[in-house]
Amino acid sequence: MRSRKAPASARGFTLLELLVVVVIAGITLGMVSFTAFQNNGKAVQQEAQRIALLLQLGREEAILRNRPVAFEADSEHYWFMVRNEDGSGWNNLNDDEMLHERAFKKTPMLLTITPSQDNVTTADNGQVRFVFGREPVDKPFLMTLSIGDNDTTSAVIHGDGIGHFTVE
Repeated sequence: MRSRKAPASARGFTLLELLVVVVIAGITLGMVSFTAFQNNGKAVQQEAQRIALLLQLGREEAILRNRPVAFEADSEHYWFMVRNEDGSGWNNLNDDEMLHERAFKKTPMLLTITPSQDNVTTADNGQVRFVFGREPVDKPFLMTLSIGDNDTTSAVIHGDGIGHFTVE
């Protein structure tokens, strides 16, 4: 009996080919994990940009309506409210096209406002309320957004007191 040699294509993979596949898989996994960590920081930055624009709009709304407008947020959502004409309470602006309630993309989101001001209240449950008056000038502040207690994924909104809000 004579043994037949298998054709070259059926012999299997070489060590070099296996090494190349392992290296490609390692690079791919590294990129995926790096992207996952970057997404939290990117999400906080995008949320801060959106809130900065909405704060500017809320401030202008207070001046136009000649009534206080409040920005309120907890760890899951944020929304805007307007003071009733008789001053008895607040109404959510859920019918407003721009100032309606929104959910944070990443939660829990922690908001802190410094320095402490008369128009800022923070409840024990972490809920923050920032009130824009009818006056065109407010006190400057810094609003820090961070995911949970992680300071590496945070963004800061700087309000200069005259209606400009920038993200740092």
